[in-house]
Amino acid sequence: MLDGFENSYGGFTVEVKERMDADVFAPLFRASTSSWKLQGKKGVWLKLPREYSHLADIIVKEGFKYHHAEPSHFILVCWLPLTPDTVAVNASRRIGVGAFVLNNKREVLVVQERNGMFQDTGVWKLPTGVLNEGDSICHAVVKEVKEEMGVDTKFVEVLCFRQSHKSFFTKSDLFFLCVLQAESATTEEQDVEIKAAKWMPIEEYAAQPFVVENKQFNFMANICLAKADNCYPGSAVLATTAGVAEGLPSTAITPKLRITWQVVCNSWIVMRNFFLGPRPTGPC
Repeated sequence: MLDGFENSYGGFTVEVKERMDADVFAPLFRASTSSWKLQGKKGVWLKLPREYSHLADIIVKEGFKYHHAEPSHFILVCWLPLTPDTVAVNASRRIGVGAFVLNNKREVLVVQERNGMFQDTGVWKLPTGVLNEGDSICHAVVKEVKEEMGVDTKFVEVLCFRQSHKSFFTKSDLFFLCVLQAESATTEEQDVEIKAAKWMPIEEYAAQPFVVENKQFNFMANICLAKADNCYPGSAVLATTAGVAEGLPSTAITPKLRITWQVVCNSWIVMRNFFLGPRPTGPC
């Protein structure tokens, strides 16, 4: 029998830890699978180190399917009983962050990217990045601005977020726009991803043709304008511990409650429309 341990969901977890020839592993694996079925096991998770990948075909022929892959190993899984399969799917979303950094001159920190959809377009955009495993939103966005533009910042709040589907490798995407407070002013661009970085008047950023014509970017720019005019509340981040493991760090996003928020927003719209004319889409 292959060694393993029971998990809390009535399943079994196995890790292949020693090298075996295929003709030795095949009958051992078939006997193990039969035993797990007789024992009434449900989902069986099997961790296969990359150096033992020659055994993968045998495992698949026994009804296992690939669940996900990491740099060092594969995870294969099989649902054994004749009941609906309740094995959790692989991670289905990635998380991105954007930085809204406004200085006391009403200038926002913007970049031009060397690669991707904005390459050679001349569009100035807010700094963005993708979280790695173990990153928190509030720390990752600060690190992204420092690494790509050399600007020191302090996390303030989450301004807004959006969800999209069929994005990176068909996965869903969550994007959090965060307010950061600048603690230095000089930019020092990272040559690999960033072509240029600068401080731009926020009205100039919002008036770029691409931003005006793109529904998503226009909506986000209007929220940034409202925030610059102190007319949009963000969401604070609260340090917590995760429920699945005692002491595991986590974060919770809690909305900032302002009793007079709607009154302030309505006043802001009236004053902006009076002095500057109505904007096509109001954020409040």
